[in-house]
Amino acid sequence: MTASTLTAAAINLPAPYGSCPFSPPPAYTAAAREAAVSRAVLPDGTACWLVTGYDEVRAVLADARFSADARTPGFPFLSAGQRELATAKPSFIRMDDPEHARLRRMVTKDFLVKRIEELRPGIQDIVDRAVDRMTEGRTSADLVADFALPVPSLVICLMLGVPYDDHDLFQSLSRTLLDNRTTRPEAERAHAQLMGYLAELAERKRREAGDDILSRLAAREDLTDQETASLGFLLLVTGHESTANMTAVSVLALLRQPGQAELLRANPELVRGAVEELLRHLTIIHLGLGRAATETVRVGEVTIPAGEGVICMLSTANRDEQLSASRADFDLTRDARRHVAFGYGIHQCLGQTLARVELQIILTTLLRRLPALRLAVPVDQLTYNQDAIVYGLRDLPVTWAAQVRHSGGADVAP
Repeated sequence: MTASTLTAAAINLPAPYGSCPFSPPPAYTAAAREAAVSRAVLPDGTACWLVTGYDEVRAVLADARFSADARTPGFPFLSAGQRELATAKPSFIRMDDPEHARLRRMVTKDFLVKRIEELRPGIQDIVDRAVDRMTEGRTSADLVADFALPVPSLVICLMLGVPYDDHDLFQSLSRTLLDNRTTRPEAERAHAQLMGYLAELAERKRREAGDDILSRLAAREDLTDQETASLGFLLLVTGHESTANMTAVSVLALLRQPGQAELLRANPELVRGAVEELLRHLTIIHLGLGRAATETVRVGEVTIPAGEGVICMLSTANRDEQLSASRADFDLTRDARRHVAFGYGIHQCLGQTLARVELQIILTTLLRRLPALRLAVPVDQLTYNQDAIVYGLRDLPVTWAAQVRHSGGADVAP
């Protein structure tokens, strides 16, 4: 099958969402039922390929003939702002080997399983303090602003050596850069401002080094100032935004299925598997991962010519019957470890171990300390970041009973 046989059925990207906040847009689901690879059209009118099948997504992401470098001819973009973010002084996730491997190795050790597991007590303390602040003197809050965003921001700030007092700045700039509606001039300004902030911070670290990632990067003689700022940019933006969004939608999913929440509350040892199932089911990278073919490659039943763009839909891949007996249901006891929510291949998410540990601690702590946690508004009044690269909730109003369990286990009145 070639491009000419698929043009008539091309899907316009990005497709509109349906009624279920946890499901991929219906057009992507329908495309996945018809074929694992289909034709699509980008907002600028350029044709590309939509890869929706589980095996096919993994095949593309593991194949070096599909470039992750956004400067490669044919690379697909959903907006001018996205193009600016990906091509202006790109981070290593937008590079191919050997440059990708060279830069990634410089921060890999900070995200190894052993290192992240050592951080568990510190992360638990951050989570407990966040619950204390959120519940002090009140019985309702916005879980996004008051909990889901501060927790990963505090964690990544401590790891990087970024002052948490600056969180309003980097959170605002991050949201501008991750919003598909952002224009190219807006993206350029936000990118320049955040890179300038990190370059200045790295310079201070050279003079007054601390025990943090940015200090170690700034001290290296084999990194340029631009590369140091770029690495810091990637870790800071992805280190808080993705986990914050995943936290909020995970809590919402559990609140909408109280039986699953009660199962996890009664059996906290299930949390590792529960987090994997939530990652599979929710897959917050709803807009997919872009690649560009540098050679003509056969993917499934389709031949993709060199110079054409590909978008790998992680959300539909994670609901493929190859991975799950049922595409749409949600079961915390399912073995979901083979999901591709963090991508696949050499560009698989560097911070996935940190995200897993944070989510495990966050969910068990919230369920234990706030057993009466519930939505404070009807579910149809919630709004979502559907135009963002990372899908999530704009806010999540919640309430709880007057008694809150203390971090040590006792009940206390807020």
